[in-house]
Amino acid sequence: MAALQNVPAILRQPIKRWRLAFTTIYFSRTLRSLLHDSASNNSIKLPSSTPPFVALDVNADAGAEFSNIDQTSLATLVKEKNLDQLLEFGGVEGVAIALRSDVRNGIHGAAKDVGQRQATFGSNTYPRPPTKSFFHFVVEAFKDLTILVLLVCATLSLCFGIKEHGLKEGWYDGGSILVAVFLVISVSAVSNYRQNKQFDKLSKVSNNILVNVVRNERCQQISIFEVVVGDIVCLRIGDQVPADGLFLDGHSLQVDESSITGESENVEVNASRNPFLFSGTKVADGYGRMVVTAVGMNTTWGQMMSTISRDTNEQTPLQARLNKLTSSIGKIGLTVAFLVLVVLLVRYFTGNTKDENGNTEFNGSKTKSDDVVNAVVGIIASAVSILVMSIPEGLPLAVTLTLAYSMKRMMADQAMVRKLSACETMGSATTICTDKTGTLTLNQMKVTKFWLGKDSIEDSSSIAPNVLKLIQHGVALNTTGTIYRDTTGKLDFSGSPTEKAILSWCVLELGMDMEILKHNCTILHVEAFNSEKKRSGILMRKKTDNTIHVHWKGAAEMILAMCSSYYDASGRMTDLNAAERMGFEQIIQGMAATSLRCIAFAHKQIPEEEHETGQSRKKIEEDRLTLIGLMGIKDPCRPGVRKAVEECQHAGVNIKMITGDNVFTARAIATECGILKADQNMNSEAVIEGEVFRKYTPNERMEKVEKICVMARSSPFDKLLMIQCLKRKGHVVAVTGDGTNDAPALKEADIGLSMGIQGTEVAKESSDIIILDDNFASVVMVLRWGRCVYNNIQKFIQFQLTVNLAALAINFVAVVSAGEVPLTAVQLLWVNLIMDTLGALALATEQPTKELMEKQPVGQEEPLITNIMWRNLLAQALYQISVLLTLQFKGGSIFGVQDKIKSTLIFNTFVLCQVFNEFNARKLEKKNIFKGIHKNKLFLGVIGITVILQVVMVEFLNKFADTERLDRGQWEACIAIAAMSWPIGLVVKCIPVSKKPFLRYLKW
Repeated sequence: MAALQNVPAILRQPIKRWRLAFTTIYFSRTLRSLLHDSASNNSIKLPSSTPPFVALDVNADAGAEFSNIDQTSLATLVKEKNLDQLLEFGGVEGVAIALRSDVRNGIHGAAKDVGQRQATFGSNTYPRPPTKSFFHFVVEAFKDLTILVLLVCATLSLCFGIKEHGLKEGWYDGGSILVAVFLVISVSAVSNYRQNKQFDKLSKVSNNILVNVVRNERCQQISIFEVVVGDIVCLRIGDQVPADGLFLDGHSLQVDESSITGESENVEVNASRNPFLFSGTKVADGYGRMVVTAVGMNTTWGQMMSTISRDTNEQTPLQARLNKLTSSIGKIGLTVAFLVLVVLLVRYFTGNTKDENGNTEFNGSKTKSDDVVNAVVGIIASAVSILVMSIPEGLPLAVTLTLAYSMKRMMADQAMVRKLSACETMGSATTICTDKTGTLTLNQMKVTKFWLGKDSIEDSSSIAPNVLKLIQHGVALNTTGTIYRDTTGKLDFSGSPTEKAILSWCVLELGMDMEILKHNCTILHVEAFNSEKKRSGILMRKKTDNTIHVHWKGAAEMILAMCSSYYDASGRMTDLNAAERMGFEQIIQGMAATSLRCIAFAHKQIPEEEHETGQSRKKIEEDRLTLIGLMGIKDPCRPGVRKAVEECQHAGVNIKMITGDNVFTARAIATECGILKADQNMNSEAVIEGEVFRKYTPNERMEKVEKICVMARSSPFDKLLMIQCLKRKGHVVAVTGDGTNDAPALKEADIGLSMGIQGTEVAKESSDIIILDDNFASVVMVLRWGRCVYNNIQKFIQFQLTVNLAALAINFVAVVSAGEVPLTAVQLLWVNLIMDTLGALALATEQPTKELMEKQPVGQEEPLITNIMWRNLLAQALYQISVLLTLQFKGGSIFGVQDKIKSTLIFNTFVLCQVFNEFNARKLEKKNIFKGIHKNKLFLGVIGITVILQVVMVEFLNKFADTERLDRGQWEACIAIAAMSWPIGLVVKCIPVSKKPFLRYLKW
């Protein structure tokens, strides 16, 4: 017990004392458990004052289990890279024991154990900066200059109105404007607030990384937020280090610490000189295991990330173009509004305006100052309302809505958008460069062929014993995969799909026992697999006879090139001459032609003296190896991938497959997927190897890059080179990638698409969109959504510009000719609300249709307003202008009504014209504007709400909207006039348009 009470002293003792303390604690707990069980079974209550139980009750509180170790000291140990302090703790193993973690089997991982660790050391989360409140977006909306001017006008109108007419009657004009402004601000604030919340939600999803940990003797995946102090974490190339910790074991582990230190050089992590690992850094090479010592806010990364908020104000290229368009239209609107202001002021002060009773409004000094100010305020409010009406502030809102809506729907379609601009850019993609494994194929590997020498092995019993042992050593030791056997004997294989396929074949077919093989050998050096080398190797020593061996595994033709001999079916070693080598190459080609991935195994025994002389080089021998055997792994094509490829090709998008597999396997898969036609032979320029492409001159690459459909045996550099060439040729390139080395290509491409399942964290961070199911069909869905975003924006632009053009023309002509504004400030604001907000909701949320994939890609430099759009909007605008001006000047006599009802008829007809024209805007080219309308419930809902509110405005809010009630005949007339926009739209769509852009000089 004295030893237990003096734990801090033990921490400074040799590791044997640690183990003694560890054993003592567990023995004591076991003894207590046995006594407790015995007492329970015999229904005997033990006295609460029994000394042994008080002394050994280490579960008394959450921190008692870890009272022998200090969190602050642990965190400081790693942050300061203090090796001396680590030795005082008894080394890495001493720290693991103090944290009650088994270096091999991990923590127990039960809910109680995890809970205690989180209570003592904290959870692996950090507080986010507070999200922007709804009030913040309300304040932002108030910063709009036109809104502020309207508010000033409304306030002045309210004050003078109440002073002149009293509170009961005088508040209508000013109050109406205030209510209308309030509605505009509310809708804008709600929209932006909801978008911000959606970004926060997506941010949480993208930050939820899966981490491989060892718990309860088993390797399993958990969320990064569930990692606790004491966890044993398995790290591989491309992984993000989930917490601060200490290196336990591994090989060739190199870490990119630039996110913490800013240094671009990779740092080597090892047990002797630098065992320190930091949260947020990335594994650049090798693999290893670590014990977690600090999580969440106790790490440098956690403290740094808690101060960083996600920027949701990212402006996409389309938004930038729309802002330019908005600015141009705004200038025209400002000019018209200024002219209206000048004309109305001149007419008022020259006595050319009359009040409702027919009296001249301004009579010089006879007119009260209050009346003058009231009239001027009304004139300014009308001019500002025209300005507000003309500025299409709904365009940025429409982009925001359609991007937010498409992002949400794309999540359901297995694509998570990390950068907003990627949504719209994908719609312009002309080329998609895709990986093979896992994207075009299922990534469900299975060994179907094995060749020993020149013979195909069907039964493992026919393999010679000496070769069988070599195969088992080559598989068991040269792997990053693991095998777990549960209590029922069921096997669970973990690792990459290729590793799992090889391990399961070797265990189930060859009877390999991985644990025994690992126990009998010592690994001296490892060269980890990466997509550039396409092979992995180990240098190991057998404990039984102390001999040293090299084992290599990798791409078949690359391993074959390293061999000078091979084992035949009987287990004899035979020299590999030119003829024999050609025979093996034909076997490889034969397997590849049937879509098999070809893996080769090779071996060499190293004399002790040769090992000692080469030890300083830290490199595994790569020549004069003996080929053990060839393996064929089947990875079936994904169902529906051929259809998806054909859909892209029909849409004018080229598909290029870039793979690390050999040229024969690549060609077979590409033909099966429809990327290659069956008549395209191997000698054509459509299929090429990465090395050949790399050796072309720059001019040759530019000349041939568009003809290439398949690039085999490519390195990440080859992929990057191809993307650069395609971009120089004017293509908009999307590229898929999953490895760490794919990061430069993903960043270089216009749209980087990383894989959610097989992709490393480095690849995901370099990408714009994450394909959650690694499926090529999801890539095609992203393409369809990208086109949908662009198409929805064009629909809204056509709709809004029609309203803008009509409103400006009507008000300007009426003011210049008659000196009066047909639509009041409140009515203009109501139309603005319909047009900007409700219109954006209706048109920006249309779903993708098949027609989108029947067109060629839209170039990023092409005009935003196409000739087709100009044709449609000019026709509708001219019709509305002619009808409404007729009503303005002849409406009274046509309908036999007074001016007040005539103004209401103009207002009602104008609004209903927009309602009917909203249907026209659904289809820019197709004549059937109702196709698929039942699928867009939001569109129908918006139309319904708009009509209901318009009826309320006209029939019930007469004082507020300055309207008069209409009878049935007048309503029917308004509806009939507005409905004419449908047949006009149908006829106009029959008019052909030139391909040369209209108003080409306007670079919108």
